Amino acid sequence: MACDTGSKPIEETQNVSEENNNTNTETKEKKMSSSLVLRKAPEFAMDAYDAKTGHYTNVKSEDYAGKWYVVCFYPADFTFVCPTEIAAMNAKYDEFQEMGVEILAVSTDTKFSHKRFVETEPLLKGLKLTIGADPTGRVSRAFGVMIEEEGIALRGRFLINPEGTVVAQEVQAPMVGRNVNEFLRQVKAWQHAEKTGEVCPAGWQPGKKTLPVNTDVEQMTGRVGDYITIEEILS
Repeated sequence: MACDTGSKPIEETQNVSEENNNTNTETKEKKMSSSLVLRKAPEFAMDAYDAKTGHYTNVKSEDYAGKWYVVCFYPADFTFVCPTEIAAMNAKYDEFQEMGVEILAVSTDTKFSHKRFVETEPLLKGLKLTIGADPTGRVSRAFGVMIEEEGIALRGRFLINPEGTVVAQEVQAPMVGRNVNEFLRQVKAWQHAEKTGEVCPAGWQPGKKTLPVNTDVEQMTGRVGDYITIEEILS
């Protein structure tokens, strides 16, 4: 199972096609898409399990129109790192809600598997998230995170703004979990940047200095160090 198989590279397969002139040309079959950042998020529709209500439902991309939302892929139910990530996101659920951010978890398991997973895994007690079921891998492929050889998704997390544009993505191999606190920080930074037109330096937290290039771009060009120090950045 992918959570414990190491970080073996995924080999790209090749298709060989014959041209009209009888010469063979090799074309690589696309297994992973390029970055979705600054592109419109893929449209989707799938069955799901709503842990908050305990009922099956269905979810589609248009449900999130005009909202901030995150689509968070994980490899599989009944694995090891996956419940720790889901539980961590759930622990911050109320904070995300206060910021107007919806959370959709997704794996290639069925909705029936999701229900049983939530009911049996102690870490998922009190789960409030909705978990999308993508057993055909169609949604995972659309977001470019499908591991075809294993039939599961990479750990892919996509932040989408109210205009439907992907503004941030993080994709990792299955063995290491992601940091929900860092993701929460990024969401706060993105919301601040889009609201004010300012840009946020590395590690920015609310209340810290931003870079007001929207008003002082000429003055700051090449002189960012006059405005903010490395100590302030790392504090």
